[in-house]
Amino acid sequence: MSRHLLAVIVGIPIAWHLGLTAVAYYDAGRVGLEPPWKWAAITFCLPLIGFFIYLFERSELSYDPESDPYRGHNVNIHPSRADDTSLPSREDDRGSAGDGREEGDGDDA
Repeated sequence: MSRHLLAVIVGIPIAWHLGLTAVAYYDAGRVGLEPPWKWAAITFCLPLIGFFIYLFERSELSYDPESDPYRGHNVNIHPSRADDTSLPSREDDRGSAGDGREEGDGDDA
């Protein structure tokens, strides 16, 4: 194999990897994800996946609970489905009418 081809095959991915690590380090310090060396280490130790972890964590900084459409567990229901009943969740203590279960009659094993 030619040395030039080997340099391209190995060098380009390494350059991208180091570049993404540098971007994560620089941007973490700029947006306030402290300490920036931690994000550079995550990006360096987990190639490509670490950079996406950094991006997802960075996106959490801009979360505004006032603009969250699902705040308070409210869900918009289409008018054609308004008369449907919801299924109870495990945390739901209401129970549904006629489910045949009483308080303390759980099937917990």
